[in-house]
Amino acid sequence: MHRVLSDVSFELARGEKIAVLGRNGAGKSTLVRLLGGVELPTSGTIERTMSLSWPVGLGGAVLPQLTGNDNIRFVARIYGKPIREIRDFVEDFAQLGHFLSEPVKTYSSGMTARLNFALSLAVDFDCYLIDEILAVGDQRFQRRSHEELFEKRSDRSMILISHISEILRDYCSRALVLYRGRGKVFDNIDLALEIYNSF
Repeated sequence: MHRVLSDVSFELARGEKIAVLGRNGAGKSTLVRLLGGVELPTSGTIERTMSLSWPVGLGGAVLPQLTGNDNIRFVARIYGKPIREIRDFVEDFAQLGHFLSEPVKTYSSGMTARLNFALSLAVDFDCYLIDEILAVGDQRFQRRSHEELFEKRSDRSMILISHISEILRDYCSRALVLYRGRGKVFDNIDLALEIYNSF
């Protein structure tokens, strides 16, 4: 059995934003799936004291055989939100038009990511798990996404995986650096990026 992560430990306060850094294969996406409850750890525990989004960058957050509208209803029901409220937000934000009536499996990857991102923001979470999603869509969609996530939800916690150091410097106060399945938290984001870039 291949162990992806071992003895990784960190805490996240309400409103805090932490970067997760590591080369490909270091376990970043696995960590986000574990935190989001998509996968279960084989050992150890994960203590959640905040509501957590599903991994925003995970393509599996929407069901491909369902239409966009069916996915909206599904998410609204799971989280106990009014369907109309979720639909209105997703329609306005994702701007998928008539495609919301089509099965998601017919969407391009960009359209699927926009639906996933819009659904993630339509539900009010205490903490957002973000896995390399910030480059989805055209520049207008990226601006709107940035505004919705980092400005309107600036009081929310975030666990942010990105290779864009400017975003990490702008929004994260700490970083968890993953290397060969181990993790260390750094309170200095610049030092964390320097160590990450030395791998």
